[in-house]
Amino acid sequence: MQKKTDKLLEKIVKKDYNNELEEVLEKKYFDENVKSILLSILYKVEAAYKDYQKVKQDVENKDEFVKNIIKNIKENCNDIKIIKLNSEESELLGNKTFLVEKNKKRIICYPIERKLLYCISKISKNEKIIKDKYYVIDKTLSDLINVGNNIDTVEPMRDFNGYSWTTIPREIESIYHNLAYQNIRILVGNKFLTHWIRNSKSIIDYFEEFQNKVEDYYGEEEKKGIVEKLNKLSVLLGFRYNAKLKSVLQKEEKDVRTKLKKIRNNGEFVQELTQEKRKLVQEIKQIDETINNKKDLQQEYERRNEYLPLEEKIFSVKILSKLMLEEREEKLKKLENINKLLNPQNFVKYKKELEHKEKYLKLIQVEDIDKEIKKYIFKLQELFLSCYKIKIKNANNKQELLKLIYEFRYYCLLPMTERKLIYEVSELDSAIKEVQMLLLKKAHELKLIDYFSNEEEIDYKILKNIFLLRVINLEDLYLKVTKEKENYYIQLFDENVFEEKIQLDGLENLNKKDLSFRINKKIKIFN
Repeated sequence: MQKKTDKLLEKIVKKDYNNELEEVLEKKYFDENVKSILLSILYKVEAAYKDYQKVKQDVENKDEFVKNIIKNIKENCNDIKIIKLNSEESELLGNKTFLVEKNKKRIICYPIERKLLYCISKISKNEKIIKDKYYVIDKTLSDLINVGNNIDTVEPMRDFNGYSWTTIPREIESIYHNLAYQNIRILVGNKFLTHWIRNSKSIIDYFEEFQNKVEDYYGEEEKKGIVEKLNKLSVLLGFRYNAKLKSVLQKEEKDVRTKLKKIRNNGEFVQELTQEKRKLVQEIKQIDETINNKKDLQQEYERRNEYLPLEEKIFSVKILSKLMLEEREEKLKKLENINKLLNPQNFVKYKKELEHKEKYLKLIQVEDIDKEIKKYIFKLQELFLSCYKIKIKNANNKQELLKLIYEFRYYCLLPMTERKLIYEVSELDSAIKEVQMLLLKKAHELKLIDYFSNEEEIDYKILKNIFLLRVINLEDLYLKVTKEKENYYIQLFDENVFEEKIQLDGLENLNKKDLSFRINKKIKIFN
């Protein structure tokens, strides 16, 4: 009874988020144009969110989504500057449409609402959402997921307008980041992914949790394949699209290659470490002797200051003594690491760590990086489709299966390239058909959809179109099969509005007895 009362109170005391945003904006020094655009963003998100939620199914509820936008504006945006197109100020952006300066909590952007919302999402992100121990991908996979989430945040306003759903691939900041992100979201669920991205504490190892979830849901082999493809794809995308990250990876790749070259020559490596150890021991001894001898310390103080510029000079012998103790500590750490490496067991472990790093870093040496990215994005889709079949097999009731039908319809209509949606990629035809047929078979078993033909292939050709339509509510769909001369056509209706007329290929010799309904009769698809 208490839960019902709480829900009733929630409806009565429902927050007006426009007012909440206005309260936040009153404390910000944004000009009126910025405030107007931010209020417009909120209005459009609220108007479109119901359809967005219906189409994607597994998303935050609208209140949580809007509250997060307002929170990000409040906490992370101290300065938002809107630049007019072709103005003198536009030189600040160069060939970009926006600039996010996280350290200053400042956004500079053209007056494009979806771009500004993208910036608000971007400025709120933790740079790294994967622990340091996952070398290389701690940076690259963090970047992939964060960029994917920024694109995802813009989607309600970008693709929905309150009455229709349209996706224009060129408006998506990165098709590959978006597709990989949606793969992850569908596989492990939006709730887990949202917690991972927004978590500001480093206690939980979310990447390990992600791997465990994938293994629990889909099996160890699928987990290994998905994690490997995602890791390598993230490195390639980081190198291709993130100039700052590219520079870091290039330096790290060179460093790892040099270390491996040395370590593979075992004798030379041990000799070099031994020499370095002797040098460090001598330097530590020299620091101890200098600090404990006032005369030597004074001479060291004068020697160092002689060559330092004025702004870097050491101001007292006491400060020098402190600096030298810090230097001693650093040298002790290096000495400790060398002693560990000289231990045979640690040596083998260190070599394996370097080889693991090399496996990912050598990807930046590929000649055609765009071709390599396409290869891994395609392999990821093959694995995703394999996992989705497991999701279908585990669906136990109409409600679960209907959610999966919506979800897979959404997936089929995701852009794979600027010119092709997922369902238009011929190399994925057979895998997509297999998933669609599995969904329809389960729908028949659970009596969510009646058989439209006793012949499985005919039934599939009639019903596969539900995965290709951008109607908001699939439950409102009706179909009618008509015959014109020797050809059969399927007509689809959404709330009595004619949607589309599609020729049924390969059914020229169709026998009416193969159909479980009458020609020219409008039939409701979902029960």
